[in-house]
Amino acid sequence: MVVRKKWLGTASSMLLTASLAAGCAGGAAEPTSPSASSNEGTNSSEQQQTFNATGMPIVNEPIELTFFTGLAPANGSTPFEERLVYQEMEQMSNMKINFQFVPFDGLTEKRNLALANGDYPDAFFTARVPAADLMRYGSQGVFVQLDELIEQYAPNLTALMEKYPALRKALTMPDGHIYSMPSFYDPEFLPMLIGTPLWVKQDWLDQLGIKEPQTIQEYYDFLVAVKNTDLNGNGQLDEIPYSGTGTGAFIDQIKGAWGVGTRGLGHKHVDVDPATNELRFFRTTQNYKEVLEFVNKLYTEGLVDPDIFTQDSKTLYAKGAQELLASTINPNPLTQYNGENYIGLGALKGPHGDQLYTHIKVPMVWPGAFAITDKNEHPEATVRWMDHFFGEEGATLFFMGKEGVSYKKNTDGTLEFVEQIKNNPDGLTLDQALTDYVSWMGGSYPGYVHLNWFKGSESLPEAVEAGNKAAPHQIEELWYNFNFTESETEFMSTIGSDMHTYMNEMEAKFINGSAPFTEWDSYVQTVHNMGVEEYLKVYQAAFDRYNSN
Repeated sequence: MVVRKKWLGTASSMLLTASLAAGCAGGAAEPTSPSASSNEGTNSSEQQQTFNATGMPIVNEPIELTFFTGLAPANGSTPFEERLVYQEMEQMSNMKINFQFVPFDGLTEKRNLALANGDYPDAFFTARVPAADLMRYGSQGVFVQLDELIEQYAPNLTALMEKYPALRKALTMPDGHIYSMPSFYDPEFLPMLIGTPLWVKQDWLDQLGIKEPQTIQEYYDFLVAVKNTDLNGNGQLDEIPYSGTGTGAFIDQIKGAWGVGTRGLGHKHVDVDPATNELRFFRTTQNYKEVLEFVNKLYTEGLVDPDIFTQDSKTLYAKGAQELLASTINPNPLTQYNGENYIGLGALKGPHGDQLYTHIKVPMVWPGAFAITDKNEHPEATVRWMDHFFGEEGATLFFMGKEGVSYKKNTDGTLEFVEQIKNNPDGLTLDQALTDYVSWMGGSYPGYVHLNWFKGSESLPEAVEAGNKAAPHQIEELWYNFNFTESETEFMSTIGSDMHTYMNEMEAKFINGSAPFTEWDSYVQTVHNMGVEEYLKVYQAAFDRYNSN
């Protein structure tokens, strides 16, 4: 028996792939349990007999489902149905998945429209569903409650939640239920959590006779020396000491040198004051002011690219390809613009003795990477299908493809892509060469990232070495994201959003000098008047729930 369903959409919400094959779709029931979370058809004896709770195939009779699927630019346009990973999974599971592509640049609008109109298929895959929408549409029954389904049919994800209790905390919504399966990075895979280190050119350090910077002052001295030396040998002083796309990533890299941002990149406004062990709004503290003063000093002295507030990554990488960048932040200069001889720095020690590596992402990167809808007649099978990719066998298939076809196993047990992918004879990049086999390029996918089977730029030797340097001073208590109630979300998306916008604008002005630091106290008062007290109350409530999950 093949079950097909029709996803009806208005012209404004039409997606890029062909429309789905027509068929029948059943009505939904309240998702209060595995049996009640599915349609009446799921409870029929025929469907119960075809479903296998363990092992492969997942179902004895073929079924067909459709996923609303976010598509990253790096993923090319090859239909996922034609890629090796899903062809292999279909053969194993007896489940055919139709992937309805939605490019990332229009993803939010089309996802919101589909949810608002009830115009959605069986599941959302790589669709970046935010926690607020998981809570809103989960409480309405649009997203299926997965608590019991995961417990019964997702042993791999369950094992991860038992090993890393913070994962369960972060997946659990304020109503106590789980509505999604995440994109999860191994918390011990530090290069992946860092993602984009602060890189410096080792050969330029050598030319200058300067050792690798260990402190903020030593890093500053290196930038000054770069500005005054023709290191690329072209007869011009065109070297750029530091460049990036905006200053946010740079601030996130160095703020630990002033002891702020103590709970990681998932919390860019609130952390814990080590002196009081209480929540603090650190963006208005004296220490954070000193961070901005340091960046302003670099900008004023010409040590920061004057284009930093306006250029995109394409422009940045073009400068890197011309061998102009002494220091920058990106996944890896070698993979981004063939930049050679870069090393990642560890935590820099600050003027007051602080030394904390703060540029660490939340391991659960996308909580709503996968969500099952009330139109899905096979939620148990769908959970099993997705859970396979959270285990070693399925994760290896998801990230590497098939042994002997897209990757090989070395004598030491490590995995590597075949030569045709690593060094493509047609000149394709790694991402381009992988589009016939896998679909993780560009991120946001549901699944489990581990060094054993993930071979992106974060697994290269220089990235691993950067992680080793960061480890001694990494954040000890890394918070995952908090989940807010609807009223709290309303506050954060209105007053909280206004505060964020105002602070970002003013911080840019402090850095470029258009706002003098003599106005700092007035600025701080304005921010507090906008609602810092209420902001901290909302955060405290979410924090308390997070701890109680």
